[in-house]
Amino acid sequence: MDEVRQDAEQGVRAGRGRGWRAAAEEALYGPAGFYRRPEGPAGHFRTSVHASPLFAEAVATLLCRVDAALGSPGDLAFVDMAAGRGELASRVLAALPADVAARARVCAVERAERPAGLDHRIEWLGAPPARITGLLFANEWLDNVPVDVVETDADGTPRLVHVGPDGTESLAPGPLEEPLRRWLDAWWPLPPEPGLRAEVGLPRGTAWAGAVDCVQRGLAVAADYAHARGARPPFGTLTGFREGRETAPVPDGSCDLTAHVALDACAATPGARIVAQRDALHALGVGGDRPPLSLASRDPAAYVRALARAGEAAELTARGGLGDFGWLLEPVGLPGGDPLGALLVDVADDEEQ
Repeated sequence: MDEVRQDAEQGVRAGRGRGWRAAAEEALYGPAGFYRRPEGPAGHFRTSVHASPLFAEAVATLLCRVDAALGSPGDLAFVDMAAGRGELASRVLAALPADVAARARVCAVERAERPAGLDHRIEWLGAPPARITGLLFANEWLDNVPVDVVETDADGTPRLVHVGPDGTESLAPGPLEEPLRRWLDAWWPLPPEPGLRAEVGLPRGTAWAGAVDCVQRGLAVAADYAHARGARPPFGTLTGFREGRETAPVPDGSCDLTAHVALDACAATPGARIVAQRDALHALGVGGDRPPLSLASRDPAAYVRALARAGEAAELTARGGLGDFGWLLEPVGLPGGDPLGALLVDVADDEEQ
C-alpha cells in the first residue's frame, strides 16, 4: 500500500495524474477504505457464500477430497482468501466431518480487523501462510485486486485512464508503460478503435501466483466473475456497488470497486484448469432438482426444507448469474493424476469460462 501511494504521489507531482489501480487501492483498503467499514462486504452485496450454506458445504466437500488425495495429513490447511468477516471459513469448519475438523487448520486472510465473536479455531491473518498442505480458496478476491484501466484515444492508441476522487476520468498524455503494454498485447489486445477499454490484469496474475506459491501440496481455487481471451468485453467491466445496487465507480471509499477477471491470464501452473461454477458445484454434489411431491404428503417439513435447498442450489448454478462464475483450479503436488474425479473432467468449450 505504501509503495502504491508513493507511486501515485510521485505521479501527481510529475503531472501524470493517478491511475485506477492506485486510486482503487486507497479507496478499498486505505485507512478509511470501503473494506474497512464496520458493516463489511455483506452489507453491500451478496456473494455465493452469502447466497446459501450449500456453497460452504461444497467447499468443505472439496477440502475432504483434497484431504483424501493427500492421504489425510495430520495438519490439513483451509485458507479463505479475502475472507470478509469470516463467513466462508466459519461455515466450512462447521460442515467438516469431526475427524477432518480435528486436523484442520482454518485461516481467514483479510486486511480488516478480526471480527468479534469469530470461532477461536479460525486464525485471522493479513497474508496467507506459507507452505500449506490443503486447500486455498479465493472467492471473489481477484475482482477486488485493483488494476489500471486503459482506453484507446481518438487515434486508436491505448492510453492509461486517470481518475479523480469524484470519478472524473481523463487520458494520460504519454504512452503506456512497457509492462502494461506487453500484458495487453498478450491477453487483451485492443483494436485501434477510439473508446475501447481494457482492465490490465497484471497485478491480479502476480497476486494469484503469490497465493499459489503458498501451497506446497494441495489445491488453489480462485472463483470469480471471469472472461476469456477472444471474448473480452469491449468497454471493460469496472463498476461500483453500494447497498446492494450497482453504481458509478467513484474511488472515494463509499462503494466497492470491482472488475471481472481475466482468469486465463492468471493461471500459474501447467495443470491449471478453468471450469464454470455450475460444473464445479454439480461435481461437488450441489443440484437444483426439486424434491418429489410425494415427500410433501409424507413429511411436509422435510419437503419445505428440500424445496428451499433446491432453490438455493439453482441460484448458485444459474446461467446468467452465479453459475457463470469461473473456477480457476491449480493443483500443486497432488498425487494420482486426477484425484478430484469429475471436477477436472473435460467440458464443452462453451461451458468453459
